[in-house]
Amino acid sequence: MIERYTLPEMGNLWNENYKLQTWLQVEIAVCEAQAELGYIPSEAVAEIKSKANFDPQRVLEIEAEVRHDMIAFLTNVNEYVGDAGRYIHLGLTSSDVLDTALALQLVASLDVLLLRLEDLIQAIRHKAREHRYTVMIGRSHGIHAEPITFGFKLAGWLAEVLRHQERLQILRKTIAVGKISGAVGTYANIEPRVEAIACQKLGLKPDTASTQVISRDIHADYVQQLALVAASIERFAVEIRNLQKTDVLEVEEFFAKGQKGSSAMPHKRNPIRSERLTGMARLVRSHAGAVLENVALWHERDISHSSVERVVLPDACILTHFMLHEITDLVTNLLVYPQNMERNLNCYGGVVFSQRVLLTLIDKGLNREEAYAIVQQNAHTAWNQPEGNFRDLISKDPRVTQKLSSAEIETCFDPQQHLKHLDQVYQRLGI
Repeated sequence: MIERYTLPEMGNLWNENYKLQTWLQVEIAVCEAQAELGYIPSEAVAEIKSKANFDPQRVLEIEAEVRHDMIAFLTNVNEYVGDAGRYIHLGLTSSDVLDTALALQLVASLDVLLLRLEDLIQAIRHKAREHRYTVMIGRSHGIHAEPITFGFKLAGWLAEVLRHQERLQILRKTIAVGKISGAVGTYANIEPRVEAIACQKLGLKPDTASTQVISRDIHADYVQQLALVAASIERFAVEIRNLQKTDVLEVEEFFAKGQKGSSAMPHKRNPIRSERLTGMARLVRSHAGAVLENVALWHERDISHSSVERVVLPDACILTHFMLHEITDLVTNLLVYPQNMERNLNCYGGVVFSQRVLLTLIDKGLNREEAYAIVQQNAHTAWNQPEGNFRDLISKDPRVTQKLSSAEIETCFDPQQHLKHLDQVYQRLGI
């Protein structure tokens, strides 16, 4: 069993120390670019790189006085660097550092999410392969429809997660954007070549046309993609919850030794992890709305987006990471009950095979309306009786037996007729 989730590495990407480290990384990359172009002494850059440091607590102390986080950070860094510090932040505005450093955090977070997504892909792939031929009832509107296999259901999950993988890989390129263009983005006090060199060193590409900030449609896209991942996880979790209902019980969350389901009812085994995932998906979706509100900033910039992003971006990344870990563990250790699937498939004497009977009667010469009326009457009779048996009723209906032999009726109730093309889906997914 996968080890229980504790503290994620994702959380470390969003703590204060990591944030300030990315700020320093950007400042040094800009200094190196300036030195390469001959704007500042290379010896000063070497001194900056050897001495530059910061103390998060000291930064907070300075910020309490100056009420500006970037000035507080630069003041603290210069306490370590000394005279060479005068070349740090030369020609920059705060958002050059803030937005470029934020891109580094978002890229690093995506790398972690993509790793976790790959874990989920492999877990679903393995379970889909295991239950490729485990027959169960397919449902539409929550009502029994026609036979499928549990592996086929999981194949749909796999296809969905593979689409997320492709989206996040594209998103990684989209979000990897920096800007070193100064106040209102005009490069008035810093050359575009500095931006190009610094961004290259940081593994980013320069924004095509920034203002004083990178336009927030990029960040809105980021969170909306995470919300989509969360929505899919919720879909899987809701499916597990429905299939775990006592009167269905086709799958069940792993229930550990010593685990208890209810303070009052000792028999309870509740789908608590699936329910938790459902709730978390609501949170991630709510963040998608907040980042859309961030797109409409005043003129070349304001900071109404800043307070939102300080909460929403780390929370969305950490929540999505946790959800991926939870659903992967849940799928890996999911308890599957084929005998209950068979029982549910055949309730009311296999009414779910009604379409096969209908089509066979039509094939034997009955018109569709007449055939439909015969099959529906027998199906509804079986459905409304405690011990209703559709197969038995069909086998005794002279309107049917005049057209179909016993062997032909038996073939109508063979679930394999419904599964003969499912291998094509598996082939598409490489399962």
